[in-house]
Amino acid sequence: MDITLEVIPLPVTDIDRARDFYRDKVGFHVDIDQEVMPGMRIVQLTPPGSGCSIALGDSLWEMTPGPTPAPGSYQGLQLCVADIKAAHAEFVARGLDISEPVQYAPDDGATFMHFQDPDGNGWAVQEYRRRATEPLHELLANQKRQRES
Repeated sequence: MDITLEVIPLPVTDIDRARDFYRDKVGFHVDIDQEVMPGMRIVQLTPPGSGCSIALGDSLWEMTPGPTPAPGSYQGLQLCVADIKAAHAEFVARGLDISEPVQYAPDDGATFMHFQDPDGNGWAVQEYRRRATEPLHELLANQKRQRES
């Protein structure tokens, strides 16, 4: 059985402000921005090349059991890029307030930069150079083919 992580609901105070931030400053694609049922608006955004999206909604938390997370309470969300210097330059050009990349070790996967959304949800951006030649969706498809053969 394959199980995929495809949507992460993200707690925010202002859906339009968050949508504009993730679209304009971070470069996510707006997949959905509509009232999906009476009284429930959903905005779903996906990073370019990703199979996982974030969802913003005004009634989203009412449909899930458990406590409602506070806007800004999510920390450690992580994006990966193949070239962190190029990504940093693009983010800065978009007006994103993002830290300088820090290399913790020379190994692939050991360089990070960080930003927060307008509510304070915290993100890390990790350089994973291997993704330039081995996109994740291709690796997963190859692994699945190998398991099936």
